[in-house]
Amino acid sequence: MPNGSLSLPARLCLLAWDPERSSAAETARVHRLVRAGALTELAQRGLLTDDEGIATPADLDSRTGDAVLDGLLELVRESLPHRWRTWVRLHARVTFDAVREQLVAEGYLRAEKKRVLGVFPSVEYVLARAAAARALREEARHLLEGPLPAGEVSERDAALAALAAAAGLGATGGPAGGNGGRDRIAELTRRCASAGPGLRKIVGEVWDAVSDETARAPVSARG
Repeated sequence: MPNGSLSLPARLCLLAWDPERSSAAETARVHRLVRAGALTELAQRGLLTDDEGIATPADLDSRTGDAVLDGLLELVRESLPHRWRTWVRLHARVTFDAVREQLVAEGYLRAEKKRVLGVFPSVEYVLARAAAARALREEARHLLEGPLPAGEVSERDAALAALAAAAGLGATGGPAGGNGGRDRIAELTRRCASAGPGLRKIVGEVWDAVSDETARAPVSARG
């Protein structure tokens, strides 16, 4: 997968940018997709576990070294207990904004200052590396539509493709690609949950939360 040094939420955030227009629809759906990616990566690393449906830190001291992931882990530690579906949407904009700043720092996005109505200062985020975003979209599409057996896809790549499909990103085949497409998404979802017995429930709940948000979103907001 290109851009392999990026975290799962960072790669999902980059997928939301249209390389042909250098822009992204910064909707609540995208914010929650990015949060879902962060939850999934923390679970895959064993830092968030499931306790009867509650997202629970494995311990009080572990860190990933990634500011966004560690920030979310700290938020979960300091907050009241919540279910996975709640964490997909609760303060999701915070995680999205932090990931976007990471992509700026890494040179994938560029922050451009402008003025709304010629008066109010604002910042627009545009793609600085359209080729990288395009390659990521093509790889995600290949994972969903290509011949590679799901068992040979890495857990991180399987999570990227499955969550992007759940969110209905235009970069992928999406969840409405017929029975074959749904079967492939199910295979990738199982693959990204294969690291431990508790992961299947976690990934299933996170995937369902993103899919439900997408189903409720207006058609015009689906990218």
